[in-house]
Amino acid sequence: MALGLRCFRLVHPAFCNSLAALIRPVSEVTLKTVSGRQNDHGRYTAYPVVPVRHFATKKAKAKGKGQSQTRVNLNTALVEDIISLEEVDEEMKSVIEALKDNFNKTVNIRTSPGSLDHITVATADGKFALNQIGQISMKSPQLILVNMAGFPECTAAAIKAIRESGMNLNPEVEGTLIRVPIPKVTREHREMLVKLAKQNTNKAKDSLRKVRTNAMNKLKKSKDKASEDTIRLVEKQISQMADDTVAELDRHLAVKTKELLG
Repeated sequence: MALGLRCFRLVHPAFCNSLAALIRPVSEVTLKTVSGRQNDHGRYTAYPVVPVRHFATKKAKAKGKGQSQTRVNLNTALVEDIISLEEVDEEMKSVIEALKDNFNKTVNIRTSPGSLDHITVATADGKFALNQIGQISMKSPQLILVNMAGFPECTAAAIKAIRESGMNLNPEVEGTLIRVPIPKVTREHREMLVKLAKQNTNKAKDSLRKVRTNAMNKLKKSKDKASEDTIRLVEKQISQMADDTVAELDRHLAVKTKELLG
Protein backbone atom coordinates (compact mmCIF):
# COMPACT_ATOMS: atom_id res chain seq x y z
CA MET A 1 0.00 0.00 0.00
CA ALA A 2 2.78 2.41 0.92
CA LEU A 3 4.57 1.58 -2.30
CA GLY A 4 1.41 2.36 -4.31
CA LEU A 5 0.95 5.75 -2.63
CA ARG A 6 4.56 6.59 -3.30
CA CYS A 7 4.22 5.80 -7.02
CA PHE A 8 1.02 7.86 -7.24
CA ARG A 9 2.80 10.85 -5.71
CA LEU A 10 5.52 10.59 -8.37
CA VAL A 11 3.19 10.44 -11.35
CA HIS A 12 0.52 12.76 -9.96
CA PRO A 13 1.92 16.10 -11.34
CA ALA A 14 2.40 14.72 -14.84
CA PHE A 15 -0.99 13.00 -14.75
CA CYS A 16 -2.80 16.20 -13.77
CA ASN A 17 -1.08 18.31 -16.37
CA SER A 18 -1.80 15.78 -19.10
CA LEU A 19 -5.42 15.50 -18.08
CA ALA A 20 -5.84 19.30 -18.08
CA ALA A 21 -4.37 19.53 -21.56
CA LEU A 22 -6.73 16.81 -22.84
CA ILE A 23 -9.88 18.55 -21.64
CA ARG A 24 -8.85 22.03 -22.94
CA PRO A 25 -9.19 23.04 -26.61
CA VAL A 26 -6.18 22.11 -28.72
CA SER A 27 -6.01 25.63 -30.12
CA GLU A 28 -5.38 27.08 -26.66
CA VAL A 29 -2.36 25.07 -25.52
CA THR A 30 0.52 23.02 -26.76
CA LEU A 31 2.49 20.56 -24.70
CA LYS A 32 6.21 20.88 -24.53
CA THR A 33 8.43 18.28 -22.96
CA VAL A 34 11.04 19.80 -20.70
CA SER A 35 14.17 17.76 -20.65
CA GLY A 36 15.85 17.11 -17.41
CA ARG A 37 15.58 14.86 -14.48
CA GLN A 38 13.36 15.36 -11.49
CA ASN A 39 12.66 12.24 -9.55
CA ASP A 40 13.30 10.25 -12.77
CA HIS A 41 10.23 11.46 -14.64
CA GLY A 42 9.68 14.01 -17.41
CA ARG A 43 7.92 17.28 -16.60
CA TYR A 44 5.24 18.74 -18.94
CA THR A 45 4.42 22.42 -19.16
CA ALA A 46 1.42 23.95 -21.01
CA TYR A 47 2.01 27.06 -23.14
CA PRO A 48 -0.75 29.17 -24.69
CA VAL A 49 -0.69 29.18 -28.47
CA VAL A 50 -0.10 32.66 -29.91
CA PRO A 51 -1.35 33.13 -33.49
CA VAL A 52 1.53 34.04 -35.81
CA ARG A 53 1.01 36.29 -38.84
CA HIS A 54 3.44 35.79 -41.68
CA PHE A 55 4.09 38.94 -43.70
CA ALA A 56 5.02 38.70 -47.37
CA THR A 57 8.54 39.84 -48.17
CA LYS A 58 9.29 42.41 -50.87
CA LYS A 59 10.79 39.65 -52.98
CA ALA A 60 7.66 37.53 -52.67
CA LYS A 61 5.44 40.51 -53.50
CA ALA A 62 7.51 41.33 -56.54
CA LYS A 63 7.36 37.72 -57.69
CA GLY A 64 3.63 37.61 -57.21
CA LYS A 65 3.18 40.90 -59.01
CA GLY A 66 5.17 39.68 -61.96
CA GLN A 67 3.16 36.49 -62.14
CA SER A 68 -0.16 38.34 -62.12
CA GLN A 69 0.76 40.45 -65.13
CA THR A 70 -0.20 38.93 -68.44
CA ARG A 71 0.86 40.20 -71.82
CA VAL A 72 -1.66 41.17 -74.47
CA ASN A 73 -1.17 40.19 -78.09
CA LEU A 74 -4.05 41.59 -80.09
CA ASN A 75 -4.60 40.91 -83.77
CA THR A 76 -4.10 44.37 -85.27
CA ALA A 77 -6.50 43.56 -88.10
CA LEU A 78 -9.35 43.01 -85.64
CA VAL A 79 -9.04 46.50 -84.14
CA GLU A 80 -7.94 48.50 -87.20
CA ASP A 81 -11.34 50.21 -87.34
CA ILE A 82 -10.62 51.54 -83.81
CA ILE A 83 -6.93 52.42 -84.11
CA SER A 84 -3.95 51.40 -86.22
CA LEU A 85 -1.61 49.65 -83.82
CA GLU A 86 0.88 49.22 -86.66
CA GLU A 87 1.18 52.99 -86.99
CA VAL A 88 1.62 53.36 -83.24
CA ASP A 89 4.31 50.68 -83.33
CA GLU A 90 6.12 52.45 -86.17
CA GLU A 91 6.05 55.78 -84.33
CA MET A 92 7.50 54.15 -81.22
CA LYS A 93 10.21 52.45 -83.26
CA SER A 94 11.07 55.78 -84.88
CA VAL A 95 11.81 57.14 -81.38
CA ILE A 96 14.35 54.35 -80.90
CA GLU A 97 15.93 54.96 -84.29
CA ALA A 98 16.16 58.70 -83.59
CA LEU A 99 18.00 58.02 -80.33
CA LYS A 100 20.42 55.61 -82.02
CA ASP A 101 21.09 58.19 -84.74
CA ASN A 102 21.61 60.86 -82.08
CA PHE A 103 24.10 58.65 -80.23
CA ASN A 104 26.06 57.99 -83.42
CA LYS A 105 26.28 61.65 -84.35
CA THR A 106 26.68 63.48 -81.06
CA VAL A 107 27.74 61.10 -78.31
CA ASN A 108 31.14 59.87 -79.43
CA ILE A 109 34.50 59.94 -77.74
CA ARG A 110 36.06 61.28 -80.93
CA THR A 111 34.27 64.34 -82.32
CA SER A 112 33.93 64.32 -86.11
CA PRO A 113 32.67 66.91 -88.62
CA GLY A 114 29.49 64.88 -89.05
CA SER A 115 28.69 65.32 -85.36
CA LEU A 116 28.08 69.03 -85.97
CA ASP A 117 25.73 68.56 -88.94
CA HIS A 118 22.61 68.14 -86.80
CA ILE A 119 23.13 71.28 -84.72
CA THR A 120 20.14 73.57 -85.26
CA VAL A 121 20.90 77.24 -85.78
CA ALA A 122 18.14 79.78 -85.07
CA THR A 123 18.37 82.62 -87.58
CA ALA A 124 16.15 85.55 -88.54
CA ASP A 125 14.84 83.49 -91.45
CA GLY A 126 14.08 80.40 -89.36
CA LYS A 127 15.90 77.35 -88.04
CA PHE A 128 18.49 75.56 -90.16
CA ALA A 129 20.93 72.71 -89.69
CA LEU A 130 24.50 73.94 -89.37
CA ASN A 131 25.63 72.07 -92.48
CA GLN A 132 23.01 73.97 -94.50
CA ILE A 133 24.46 77.38 -93.80
CA GLY A 134 28.14 76.55 -93.25
CA GLN A 135 30.86 74.36 -94.72
CA ILE A 136 32.16 71.95 -92.08
CA SER A 137 35.59 70.35 -92.42
CA MET A 138 38.23 68.66 -90.28
CA LYS A 139 41.42 70.75 -90.13
CA SER A 140 43.24 68.29 -87.87
CA PRO A 141 42.36 65.54 -85.37
CA GLN A 142 42.09 68.33 -82.77
CA LEU A 143 40.27 71.00 -84.81
CA ILE A 144 37.06 71.35 -86.86
CA LEU A 145 36.44 74.37 -89.08
CA VAL A 146 33.04 75.86 -89.97
CA ASN A 147 33.20 78.32 -92.86
CA MET A 148 30.27 80.77 -92.71
CA ALA A 149 31.27 82.81 -95.78
CA GLY A 150 28.01 81.85 -97.54
CA PHE A 151 25.90 83.21 -94.69
CA PRO A 152 28.11 85.59 -92.70
CA GLU A 153 25.11 87.14 -90.97
CA CYS A 154 24.46 83.78 -89.29
CA THR A 155 27.94 83.45 -87.77
CA ALA A 156 27.00 84.65 -84.29
CA ALA A 157 23.93 82.40 -84.23
CA ALA A 158 26.05 79.42 -85.34
CA ILE A 159 28.56 80.02 -82.56
CA LYS A 160 25.77 80.16 -79.99
CA ALA A 161 24.24 76.94 -81.32
CA ILE A 162 27.57 75.09 -81.14
CA ARG A 163 28.18 76.23 -77.57
CA GLU A 164 24.68 75.21 -76.46
CA SER A 165 24.75 71.85 -78.26
CA GLY A 166 25.66 70.01 -75.05
CA MET A 167 28.81 68.59 -76.68
CA ASN A 168 31.20 70.52 -74.45
CA LEU A 169 32.48 72.56 -77.41
CA ASN A 170 33.95 76.06 -77.13
CA PRO A 171 34.12 77.58 -80.64
CA GLU A 172 36.35 80.53 -81.56
CA VAL A 173 35.66 82.95 -84.43
CA GLU A 174 38.01 84.53 -86.96
CA GLY A 175 35.89 86.67 -89.28
CA THR A 176 33.47 84.23 -90.90
CA LEU A 177 35.54 81.18 -89.93
CA ILE A 178 34.55 79.32 -86.81
CA ARG A 179 37.26 77.20 -85.19
CA VAL A 180 36.01 74.35 -83.01
CA PRO A 181 38.72 72.72 -80.85
CA ILE A 182 38.01 69.06 -80.10
CA PRO A 183 38.07 68.27 -76.38
CA LYS A 184 40.74 65.87 -75.13
CA VAL A 185 39.54 62.39 -74.24
CA THR A 186 39.75 62.69 -70.47
CA ARG A 187 37.74 60.93 -67.78
CA GLU A 188 35.75 64.12 -67.27
CA HIS A 189 34.98 64.28 -71.00
CA ARG A 190 33.76 60.67 -70.98
CA GLU A 191 31.52 61.34 -67.99
CA MET A 192 30.17 64.46 -69.70
CA LEU A 193 29.24 62.36 -72.74
CA VAL A 194 27.48 59.83 -70.51
CA LYS A 195 25.48 62.67 -69.00
CA LEU A 196 24.62 63.89 -72.51
CA ALA A 197 23.53 60.36 -73.48
CA LYS A 198 21.19 60.24 -70.47
CA GLN A 199 19.72 63.62 -71.38
CA ASN A 200 19.09 62.48 -74.94
CA THR A 201 17.48 59.28 -73.66
CA ASN A 202 15.16 61.27 -71.41
CA LYS A 203 14.17 63.43 -74.38
CA ALA A 204 13.44 60.26 -76.34
CA LYS A 205 11.21 59.06 -73.51
CA ASP A 206 9.37 62.39 -73.63
CA SER A 207 8.76 61.84 -77.34
CA LEU A 208 7.56 58.33 -76.58
CA ARG A 209 5.09 59.64 -74.00
CA LYS A 210 3.66 61.97 -76.63
CA VAL A 211 3.18 59.03 -79.01
CA ARG A 212 1.44 57.05 -76.28
CA THR A 213 -0.77 60.00 -75.27
CA ASN A 214 -1.80 60.64 -78.87
CA ALA A 215 -2.68 56.97 -79.32
CA MET A 216 -4.77 56.95 -76.14
CA ASN A 217 -6.59 60.11 -77.24
CA LYS A 218 -7.44 58.51 -80.59
CA LEU A 219 -8.70 55.48 -78.73
CA LYS A 220 -11.00 57.57 -76.54
CA LYS A 221 -12.61 59.04 -79.63
CA SER A 222 -13.41 55.53 -80.86
CA LYS A 223 -15.13 54.23 -77.72
CA ASP A 224 -18.49 54.16 -79.52
CA LYS A 225 -17.08 51.69 -82.06
CA ALA A 226 -16.19 48.91 -79.63
CA SER A 227 -17.06 47.43 -76.25
CA GLU A 228 -15.45 48.60 -73.03
CA ASP A 229 -13.58 45.29 -72.71
CA THR A 230 -12.09 45.70 -76.19
CA ILE A 231 -11.08 49.31 -75.48
CA ARG A 232 -9.41 48.18 -72.25
CA LEU A 233 -7.46 45.49 -74.09
CA VAL A 234 -6.27 47.98 -76.72
CA GLU A 235 -5.22 50.41 -73.98
CA LYS A 236 -3.24 47.64 -72.31
CA GLN A 237 -1.65 46.72 -75.63
CA ILE A 238 -0.53 50.33 -76.21
CA SER A 239 0.87 50.63 -72.68
CA GLN A 240 2.68 47.34 -73.15
CA MET A 241 4.20 48.57 -76.41
CA ALA A 242 5.34 51.76 -74.68
CA ASP A 243 6.90 49.79 -71.81
CA ASP A 244 8.78 47.59 -74.27
CA THR A 245 10.06 50.70 -76.06
CA VAL A 246 11.27 52.25 -72.78
CA ALA A 247 13.16 49.04 -72.02
CA GLU A 248 14.77 49.21 -75.47
CA LEU A 249 15.79 52.85 -74.94
CA ASP A 250 17.35 51.95 -71.60
CA ARG A 251 19.19 49.06 -73.24
CA HIS A 252 20.75 51.37 -75.85
CA LEU A 253 21.71 53.82 -73.11
CA ALA A 254 23.42 51.04 -71.14
CA VAL A 255 25.38 49.94 -74.22
CA LYS A 256 26.43 53.51 -75.02
CA THR A 257 27.42 54.19 -71.40
CA LYS A 258 29.62 51.08 -71.34
CA GLU A 259 31.19 52.16 -74.64
CA LEU A 260 31.93 55.68 -73.40
CA LEU A 261 33.39 54.68 -70.04
CA GLY A 262 35.42 51.88 -71.56
